[in-house]
Amino acid sequence: MSKKNNHLHNSQNNENDEKKYTYKRSHVPFRLNVLFVVIFILFVALVIQLGNLQIVNSDNMETRIKASTERTIEQGTPRGTIYDSQGEPLVDNNSEASITFTRDLDMQAQDLLDIAVKLDDLIDIDVDEDKLTERDLKDFWLADEDHLETARDRLTSKESNLSDAEEYSALVDKVEDNEIDFDEDQLRLATIFQRLNGTQELSTDFVKNQDVSDEEIARVSERSTELPGVSTGMDWTRKTVTDDSPLQSVIGQVSTQEQGLPAEEEEEYIDKGYSRNDRVGTSYLEKQYESVLQGTKAKSEVSVDRNGQIVDQKTLSEGEKGDNLKLSIDSEFQQKVDKIVRDNYQGLIDDGMANYSPGIYAVAMNPKTGEILSMNGYYHETGSSDISEDAIGTYTKSFTPGSVVKAGTLTAGWKAGAIQGNQVLYDQPIRLAGSNNKASIFNKNGNNNQNVSAQKALEYSSNSYMIQVALKMMGINYDGETIAIPGVQNQKGVYKQLRDAMAQYGLGAETGIDLPGETTGIRTPVDDLSDAKGQAGNVLDLAFGQFDTYTPMQLVQYVSTVANDGQRVRPHLVTGIYGNDDKGGLGDEKDKIDTEVLNDVDISEGNLNTIQKGFHDVAHGDDAWTTAKGLDDAEMDLAAKTGTAEMVVVEDGDEIQVDGLSMVSYGPYDDPEIAFAVMIPQVRRSDDRGKPNEKITKEVMDAYYDLYKDN
Repeated sequence: MSKKNNHLHNSQNNENDEKKYTYKRSHVPFRLNVLFVVIFILFVALVIQLGNLQIVNSDNMETRIKASTERTIEQGTPRGTIYDSQGEPLVDNNSEASITFTRDLDMQAQDLLDIAVKLDDLIDIDVDEDKLTERDLKDFWLADEDHLETARDRLTSKESNLSDAEEYSALVDKVEDNEIDFDEDQLRLATIFQRLNGTQELSTDFVKNQDVSDEEIARVSERSTELPGVSTGMDWTRKTVTDDSPLQSVIGQVSTQEQGLPAEEEEEYIDKGYSRNDRVGTSYLEKQYESVLQGTKAKSEVSVDRNGQIVDQKTLSEGEKGDNLKLSIDSEFQQKVDKIVRDNYQGLIDDGMANYSPGIYAVAMNPKTGEILSMNGYYHETGSSDISEDAIGTYTKSFTPGSVVKAGTLTAGWKAGAIQGNQVLYDQPIRLAGSNNKASIFNKNGNNNQNVSAQKALEYSSNSYMIQVALKMMGINYDGETIAIPGVQNQKGVYKQLRDAMAQYGLGAETGIDLPGETTGIRTPVDDLSDAKGQAGNVLDLAFGQFDTYTPMQLVQYVSTVANDGQRVRPHLVTGIYGNDDKGGLGDEKDKIDTEVLNDVDISEGNLNTIQKGFHDVAHGDDAWTTAKGLDDAEMDLAAKTGTAEMVVVEDGDEIQVDGLSMVSYGPYDDPEIAFAVMIPQVRRSDDRGKPNEKITKEVMDAYYDLYKDN
């Protein structure tokens, strides 16, 4: 190629290269610019997001960060105190020194064992082998790392590949019996370990909270730096002020920390914010008023480092003792009534009159307010000479009452139109086809036939009158001849009318007492009865208190309704809820428990007056058949009604006649302040037994007068 051509070719090549170069340079800056813009936008977005986190959500982020290093723990406080009506404590708390343990996060069994070994040198622990389960002993053995490795060597290849929880379960199974055959020293150490191991992470529990000596407190405090989570503090135990209090059963029980929440109610309590090891009321007043008596928990905030160890703890709130209950019961009167009831009943047992009696139960109540003035009961085992306190039986046990309920029968008769006002009927034995005669106690053989009014029927306790009322409710006017009454299924209306009338006074119905587990007695459904069993006459027995069963609490509400002009009020033990003063004693009233009227008996003023006069005549009548003349000289002007329920007990094939003795009363008659009911079931029948129900009633009413009325 010629030079000219070569030059031309080179020129063209240079020109092309320059064009290519120019093209590349014209596009690279544009791409960089796009990249720079994207980076800038991302940077701005990052700055905005950081600003949002730091400025807008700073509180939320701080809370989330703290949540991983700070935790709140709670500790129970003492329960409220229960006081009597005079402000005297019935049940309170004993403050006691304690050794506590707050468990760090991720604290392992070996760590707990190390602490237990050190504590064993500092405190004395009583060993209760019954509370150390086989699993507790195996957990203690496995806490030693050497023992743990020994157990691991016993695992099969399949067991070695299990999850941690499954593997540990397999390790427990590998522990041999001889390896947990511990001596006394090892069992003591195992007890301490059990208490430490049973504490949940970042929770506080007691290592020892009874009989902690000053020396133990000092030793633990001196070596606190060697004992992570171990501290000293105070605990409380529930105690009754008087060990032999006749109200012990009514006050109820509180669970221990080991027992914690009752299993059947655990979920309900946890939903309310309780912890599983919280102490709660498990029976009666302690349970009924749990939400009042339970204190406000103390709260502390613990700081935890990255290793899960607590590095700081500060108190957020001290907590507060629970509110207090003030009862309507005066301890002095309660004690007086209890002595009367106990001594009289013990006398019946000692004299062989109460061999078959299951107990004695008595209740006193203010008929106008429903305030319970005393609750007394004693349980008796057949054949034993011993009795035991059972005041809760006054509302949880029912017995056949006898004639005390006849005001209810009259009310049913008036409401049904079977009788009118103070109507007179002829008291005579009632002859029933296929059945024994039914008659008044004073006229069993028909030797004392006489006309009696409704008022006199109460004074004499005429069974015949009440039976005739029930017959009239069935459309039968008794004329002295043997009669056949309608079959059971045809008596349903009369059963209902009688039971509805009784229920208006509280008999066979819930009284509403502020205690859990109330019994309403036994009312056999009509459909469960049959003519084939000779039960057609049960409706007549119901009319004079020989069929359904009632509690003493129902009887006292019944007679209170009579005394209170037909108003049935709810009985209650608690009159008010109180706070605490500066010293933790009874403070200001926070909530007053007012009188609650449940219903008014559907009865005219005149008919109610007939009942009240009849009850008054029971105590003050001067006829031969007046049933409670022994009350005539009582300190107060009393009204009353007696009851005798005849029954038979069988012993070694022999039938023995016994009576259920009851009495209801109130006074003073013109302005009632106290109503009283007593039931003594299954007392042996004897002509020389006296009238223990009447004697007890008089003594109790006189005790009330002497304490409150004799100025």
